[in-house]
Amino acid sequence: MWWRLALPCPAELEESLLWKLSDLGLHRHALQHAPEQRDQVSLLLWLPQSEWSVSDRSQLMLSLAALAEPFGLVFPQGRWDEVVDEDWSLSWKQHWQPDPVGTRFLILPAWLEAPPEHQSRLVIKMDPGSAFGTGSHPTTRLCLESLEAHPPVGALVADLGCGSGVLGLAALGLGAEAVVSADTDSMAVRATTDNRDLNAWETSRLRVGLGSLDELVQLLEGRQADVLLCNILAPVIEALAPGFKRLLSCEGRALLSGLLVDQAPRLKQVLSDLGWQVTREAEQGRWGLLEISRSESSGIS
Repeated sequence: MWWRLALPCPAELEESLLWKLSDLGLHRHALQHAPEQRDQVSLLLWLPQSEWSVSDRSQLMLSLAALAEPFGLVFPQGRWDEVVDEDWSLSWKQHWQPDPVGTRFLILPAWLEAPPEHQSRLVIKMDPGSAFGTGSHPTTRLCLESLEAHPPVGALVADLGCGSGVLGLAALGLGAEAVVSADTDSMAVRATTDNRDLNAWETSRLRVGLGSLDELVQLLEGRQADVLLCNILAPVIEALAPGFKRLLSCEGRALLSGLLVDQAPRLKQVLSDLGWQVTREAEQGRWGLLEISRSESSGIS
């Protein structure tokens, strides 16, 4: 027998909850939503009943509830149900559906076929079995829609904090020359590599390394990127921003997401002090995106 937790999942907590569960070694989980109802997402978690007492489950919920505090949210009430023995690895797959993003993309779980109504879309196959983004989080969608609005045709793209690799794969699908990616999490490096192979891209078109900004500099091999993708938390963007000039060409642009809308003013000031100008802003709910380029008067080189 199993315990199955069904927990309403606000968009602000989506990434944090998936990270926390994987950090705890709890990998039997999935997000359930209908693509046309993006504001209604549930986290499903399966636990062996013999190993999880009432006290254990209460402690788990307390540790998850702490994730809501930085966002000023009330942690949602979940429901525990007893379910008969099942192959959870197959069960959780039924909760993933093809997910259209913008007007051109279709995020497609690797085991599914594209629905007829989406045959004309650019398909990005993903294995959503890890804790890394598959396109469902608002910050990822903001980046995908921004790439779609200005396709990086012929561009060299750098993806800092690549996670699942979905943004790099999207850039290649839109005509990028090549993508170099880096993440400080070895599981992310593996996820990006696996998803690259799922989508049949050559290693030379999408290279990925373990590390951060310095790793991307090495992968660029003396060149500078035309487009920088950085979908990570605002404090991390702020810490990395002084190094962006090492990655991005003078005419290049960067898409910065992963930030809350109310974090944007501080980040914009930090970027301005470093010689960057915000050329476009976008938001979905409480999440935001900044597109930046070098200020004409900055003299950054």
